[in-house]
Amino acid sequence: MGDVFRESTASSPSTAYDCDVLVIGGGIVGLSTAYALTRAAPGTRVVVLEKEPQTAQHQTGRNSGVIHSGIYYRPGSLKARFAAQGATELVKFCVEHDIPHELTGKLIVATERAELPRLHALAQRGRENGIPVRELGPAQITEHEPHVRGLAALHVGTTGICDFSAVTAALARLARSAGASVRCGARVTAIDRRPGRGVAVRTADGTVLRARALVNCAGLHCDQVARLAGDEPGMRIVPFRGEYYELAPDRAHLVSGLVYPVPDPAFPFLGVHLTRGIDGSVHLGPNAVPALAREGYDWRAVRPGELAGTLAYRGAWQVARRHWRYGMGELRRSLSREAFTAAVRRMLPEATAADLRPAPAGVRAQAVLPDGTLADDFLIAEAPHTVHVLNAPSPAATAALPIGREIAERALRTLP
Repeated sequence: MGDVFRESTASSPSTAYDCDVLVIGGGIVGLSTAYALTRAAPGTRVVVLEKEPQTAQHQTGRNSGVIHSGIYYRPGSLKARFAAQGATELVKFCVEHDIPHELTGKLIVATERAELPRLHALAQRGRENGIPVRELGPAQITEHEPHVRGLAALHVGTTGICDFSAVTAALARLARSAGASVRCGARVTAIDRRPGRGVAVRTADGTVLRARALVNCAGLHCDQVARLAGDEPGMRIVPFRGEYYELAPDRAHLVSGLVYPVPDPAFPFLGVHLTRGIDGSVHLGPNAVPALAREGYDWRAVRPGELAGTLAYRGAWQVARRHWRYGMGELRRSLSREAFTAAVRRMLPEATAADLRPAPAGVRAQAVLPDGTLADDFLIAEAPHTVHVLNAPSPAATAALPIGREIAERALRTLP
């Protein structure tokens, strides 16, 4: 990396800054942070750099659109705190800004007796997190979802759906109206940081920006950005692709709202679920398979350098060793529509393979520690003049407003 500071100060005094806080990443977390900065400290000069031509092109715009309640997460964790708080705030934000949303409620359905203890434990966890939960029997399941079958279920009324891309666009608009700049097509290629002098960033077109503080909300590339800044993040993003199908339009009536299986607590994915979206379509999925690129939205998307980096990481091999049986099942569902259909039919027995239509996939930016531990909470790390957001997959979209405030507070504390 070249001396970005030398380039940026060639014709300006060392005390000159282009902005106060520079945010890398134009997803919902980055733009919520920019919005929070303008509200917490009016007059703060904020610039957001997004490498894509538009905001919300990756995790934000490629998820199931669910407003999560917070029932799944360890009590006291950032996910538990921010999901419950964020869901309430997000619904209010959608109302205020006329963004499509709906509180549909959700069923978490046990289809086998072995799942019943886990379902009961999940109910207890939900109550510890302050989530209103009702336990249902088979007849009550049918009252909520006439075509769904199960031995028992939890009903979570605070779950809903919304258009997260529209939320992100509103956050960008509000941040801009408060003076922030959101620059798309600006890929960061170099970062230089000096004690007491803030941060200098160079983009692919040669532009250099100096800031008093940097916030890394780069999602799928957050660990790479941390290393550009000279910090060792202590983790690596291992991308997992989540593949979806849709129910054929004439079969969408089979699902009224949101229907989830009982999750496996050993893995941070929720399993194949049924989601009626804000547009009325019903998504089935996702599964979770290793992606061959950080933006690997299908099996043809391969970036050899990124794949080599994953394969060279000891933590990725530890994940494979611990979870290979689970992974083989996910891989089978990826390669076989019939196997995917079988997972759907556990809860929706009327579904057939002919009812499924391929739908766009997403990629989860999963932080993996060197020992193979899958980070199960949001990870936010601080360095001089810098805040790194190193793990913010689901439910980060739901929790975006309180996460943004937390990051903004930390960023303001780092200002030189």
